[in-house]
Amino acid sequence: MNAAVRSAVRTGISHGHTVYVVHDGFEGLAKGQVQEVGWHDVAGWLGRGGSMLGTKRTLPKGQLESIVENIRIYGIHALLVVGGFEAYEGVLQLVEARGRYEELCIVMCVIPATISNNVPGTDFSLGSDTAVNAAMESCDRIKQSASGTKRRVFIVETMGGYCGYLATVTGIAVGADAAYVFEDPFNIHDLEVNVEHMTEKMKTDIQRGLVLR
Repeated sequence: MNAAVRSAVRTGISHGHTVYVVHDGFEGLAKGQVQEVGWHDVAGWLGRGGSMLGTKRTLPKGQLESIVENIRIYGIHALLVVGGFEAYEGVLQLVEARGRYEELCIVMCVIPATISNNVPGTDFSLGSDTAVNAAMESCDRIKQSASGTKRRVFIVETMGGYCGYLATVTGIAVGADAAYVFEDPFNIHDLEVNVEHMTEKMKTDIQRGLVLR
């Protein structure tokens, strides 16, 4: 996310635009946490994880008046939002409010950035591949550590809320025995089947199991 902000800032400046950054998402825009930045203000951001600007899941609805007022005060003519599904939903709310506020009749764009990879309209999101690789590394270490143990099942819980992308893709990549995700409801019968599978597996040379959720 920091790399995306850095690129946007420097691209905007190189094209002669005045660039502002907003701290803490839509809530920060409503509170006026807007800062003009220059070329060197984003130096060193390329290799930093997380978000230097801060993130908030707060949506614009309910604070549109304040957001519109700050857009007018700072003379903002375009809005580039880096975030996940909430960022997408937030921009939709701003677009839907264009009929009431002429200040919102500006260019708006969302750069998908979420480990859940669940932003509509794209198959790729910043951070999702990094998250999968981090989860894979953890699972590989668990499997390596478990090579000397007998008859143990390891359960790994991933982030992602109601989106099973991270658990599913990681499970496939590391050869997990099962992955329980929200999109694929499971019942006691499914658990029984997996337990039977584990029981049979424990009779072989590989006496350990790995389950993701």
